[in-house]
Amino acid sequence: MHKSTLALSALACALALAACQRAPAPETTTGEGAATPANAAAAAKPAANGANDNLNAVLWVQTSAEYQAATTTVYRAAADKLAVALAEKNWDALVPGERGNAATGLKPAVIMDVDETVLDNSPYQARLVRDGKAYDEVTWDAWVAEKKAKPVPGVVEFAKAAAAKGVTILYLSNRAVHLKDATIANLKAVGMPVKDDSVFLGLGTVVDGCEQNGSEKNCRRQLAGQQYRVLMQFGDQLGDFVQVVANTREGRDQLLDEYGDWFGERWWMLPNPTYGSWEPATFNNDWSQPEQARREAKRAALDVAP
Repeated sequence: MHKSTLALSALACALALAACQRAPAPETTTGEGAATPANAAAAAKPAANGANDNLNAVLWVQTSAEYQAATTTVYRAAADKLAVALAEKNWDALVPGERGNAATGLKPAVIMDVDETVLDNSPYQARLVRDGKAYDEVTWDAWVAEKKAKPVPGVVEFAKAAAAKGVTILYLSNRAVHLKDATIANLKAVGMPVKDDSVFLGLGTVVDGCEQNGSEKNCRRQLAGQQYRVLMQFGDQLGDFVQVVANTREGRDQLLDEYGDWFGERWWMLPNPTYGSWEPATFNNDWSQPEQARREAKRAALDVAP
């Protein structure tokens, strides 16, 4: 995937329902790239049992055979490429600017985002739809503490196959570090390989010599590259693979044009129509706008047939 998944996401008028707090300028984001207001309480909340922008998106993830087929396709295709990646000594899934040292001789690893890439948090989002609520840290932390998220279809089989080949699975997540224990417990419960606590690189991980910009993952990718030869990266947001400097439609399209050939080879995108930084890119990342104004901006961004 690259353009097809982004197109799917762009058509899904999803609420920014989140997984954890992120704060890159000029927006604040949550989850694994989902943008949401810095103060969630200030966001207009949908009426319970009323119209909700995220209803169809969450329903598709939870009930459609197509979603399961799509994620399984991604992971099976990645598994088929793994032997090639291992055999090619110069194979590297980090962009040159984030590869601060030679990868030769380092042990192999793959970087995996957690939310909506490994763990499916749609039940949490379904709660928000049902209750007419928006994301907030309290309800999110409570959901993580339940450790009930199920695996995204196909991921466990891929991860076990990779681990059997001596590949370490690194979980580079924007879940905050205080959620590490619950997250690792959930990962183990669904059958994901977890070598030790060091493989969880959550938001708040300190990386010497690199100043983190909000929730951008570039510093943590550099940290991973210091210790491993990164064969592949998996995510559901563009920022899971490369730093998004300008979260505009033009800036995001430019990154896709620049690195489009990496998808399906070194980078593997999972479908997520329920949230993402693609959404605020349609309304100038301005969450202070009323909900209706944000919705009108999203409608205006549609390519409507005459």
